[in-house]
Amino acid sequence: MRAGGASAKQDPHHQALSEAMRMLARREHGEQELLEKLVAKGFEREIVTKVISELKTKDLVSDRRFVEVLADNRIRRGYGPLRIRHELQQRGIDQALIEETVDVNDPMWLTQLRQVWLKKFGEGTPDDYREWARQARFLQGRGYSVEQIKTVVPQVR
Repeated sequence: MRAGGASAKQDPHHQALSEAMRMLARREHGEQELLEKLVAKGFEREIVTKVISELKTKDLVSDRRFVEVLADNRIRRGYGPLRIRHELQQRGIDQALIEETVDVNDPMWLTQLRQVWLKKFGEGTPDDYREWARQARFLQGRGYSVEQIKTVVPQVR
């Protein structure tokens, strides 16, 4: 048996690093999300913290990059700022970074909302308040605010 061959594979730090690299190869992860997943797989929190610190130093894990990738993906899928912000909060991203990256007041959201609304419901004013409310509920579920919806979806008179 070669010296050091078996011990390198048994080293918990090496195992945690390998697992983290495998996860990052599939998709971006935030620091907190990566930590939680590795701890859930049975790695000690102290080892995982060191591994994540190493990965950050090498720029292999970045909350900023994770936020940008996730937000871009969700925008392309038609989700609004409130839903994206909530998802980022659930994944342990710092609130300041979320607010910096996902600006609820950006006019781009109204354009996005209009595209989602037209794709789902077509052009035209809803027939009655009940239909307007149904459309609004759908759009709220996508992560748009009532104010944004009132700006884009024609209201029944």
